[in-house]
Amino acid sequence: MRTRLFIATLMSLAVAPLARADGLPIADASAPAMIGGGDGNGRLVALPSAHGTAVARVGEVVYASTRLDGRYTVPVVALDHTAAGLSTDGSTLVLINPRRTFPRARTSFVVLNANSLRTRSRIVLKGDFGFDALSPDGTRMFLIHYLSRRDPTRYEVRALDVPSGKLLPTPIVDKSEPDERMAGFPITRETSADGRWAYTLYDGAGHEPFVHALDTVNGEAHCIDLEMLAGRQDLYNLRLGLGPGDSRLAVLDGAEKVTLIDTMSFEPVDATVAPVPVSTAESSSGRWPLALLAGVLLIVLVGGVLALRRRSYNWRSSVPSRPRT
Repeated sequence: MRTRLFIATLMSLAVAPLARADGLPIADASAPAMIGGGDGNGRLVALPSAHGTAVARVGEVVYASTRLDGRYTVPVVALDHTAAGLSTDGSTLVLINPRRTFPRARTSFVVLNANSLRTRSRIVLKGDFGFDALSPDGTRMFLIHYLSRRDPTRYEVRALDVPSGKLLPTPIVDKSEPDERMAGFPITRETSADGRWAYTLYDGAGHEPFVHALDTVNGEAHCIDLEMLAGRQDLYNLRLGLGPGDSRLAVLDGAEKVTLIDTMSFEPVDATVAPVPVSTAESSSGRWPLALLAGVLLIVLVGGVLALRRRSYNWRSSVPSRPRT
């Protein structure tokens, strides 16, 4: 009976609405529970299970799976549900404990080997943090640190050394404007092909929208004010796209280029003379249609149940029973 109930629960999870967001303090933000590329190594999925979190790397088959104690999810880094947490070199996966309230007193992360899904470390930070980005080799994590108990648009960007689990002492700011604080909600995210640059469009919290360009290798940032977007009522429909060679970052309204940013000078440029972007957030962020996601998760979860049943049977057969005390 317990096994049947467990299977029914997992099946219901596979077709349920997507999990509540990781660290974003927004009530309606939901994270797609899957990340990875079509590189033959499969995609990574994290879903709540009866006693923790089920994590699997899947493709045509289940390549690896594990269960974690506690609730963890794939991080979401923007309101358009862009998933993050997998290093570009494919070695490291970071999951975050989903929030229940804002603010929260502690924030927990688990760092996994993205291939074997073995746990490398668990990181617990005092205070309220959201995941922002990961360096290409997975050794540096970038976090949003919320500074106010009432205002979720007040925050700073912090860097964390993943091997030691320690925060670096100095917040990351735009050195050309060190006294100007970031504010607003992240609308959409685009990442350079090599994983070095994370570009995020923010709504500006009533002021000018801007793009935050984060160098995840050198730990530097540039804030690019976008005056042409001030007053637009459709900010949350906009997306980012990178042009050939990552030389131009486009702010897109559908197929229309609203503006372009030179990724070397970090300045807006004339959209009429730059090349059309070839990659957009819709194609590169790891979002899957809900029906396809639900089908894949159903296959993964049923396979996981069978594996757990075999593992449970083998364990019970090999270990003598003990009287309860």
